[in-house]
Amino acid sequence: MKTMASLFSATATVIPRNLAVSSSGKRFVGHSLLSSSSPPFLSFPTPKSNPRNRLTVSLQSPRAQSSASSSPSATFHGLCYVVGDNIDTDQIIPAEYLTLVPSKPDEYEKLGSYALVGLPASYATRFIEPGETKTKYAIVIGGANFGCGSSREHAPVALGASGAAAVVAESYARIFFRNSVATGEVYPLESETRLCEECRTGDVVTIELGESRLINHTTGKEYRLKPIGDAGPVIEAGGIFAYARKSGMIPSR
Repeated sequence: MKTMASLFSATATVIPRNLAVSSSGKRFVGHSLLSSSSPPFLSFPTPKSNPRNRLTVSLQSPRAQSSASSSPSATFHGLCYVVGDNIDTDQIIPAEYLTLVPSKPDEYEKLGSYALVGLPASYATRFIEPGETKTKYAIVIGGANFGCGSSREHAPVALGASGAAAVVAESYARIFFRNSVATGEVYPLESETRLCEECRTGDVVTIELGESRLINHTTGKEYRLKPIGDAGPVIEAGGIFAYARKSGMIPSR
């Protein structure tokens, strides 16, 4: 059985092949992090659990449902919010809000209300409407290098706290992908095509994890997604500590 330390080490490498890596500290240029011969995911021990029924995450359901909302056969359905390339962590959650403590329920909710507030004014449609604390968009669709910039766990936490269930991007910054898996807040899924040019904000979409596909009901088109692999059970459990408890690596609470 893996130890907690080895799980932390492994999580650093549980990242898709085509991730963007930093060449200048802040921006990422799309080089492959792993060699073509490297496996896309490391193998985690599989915790014992009962099979789950197929679940749908509604727009009204907060991400705090954690494991109940993200089984391997889960379906995420709702409106999508489309962004472009190089969405950095300052745009996802500006530094001024990093004093909020996600472990405190009221501050977790407040953190979610600021998700993507740092986007430039060219995004006429806001991710969270004025006066609201939750987003109406269940799925964020991005371009290349999503989550680049400074390392902050608050970025995926803010998206999860806002009510979003998943991000689908062309590629990710390594640290954002790792933090998404470690916190269990959102599924960081990779598309095989450039979906940020295929979908528009407000389109109704469905993600079927078991089938690794995204369906755009507005346009009638379907797209293949890259399998989440062994990172899935960690996110499903609610993050790295919840997974470690579930797997018997650390004592249950």
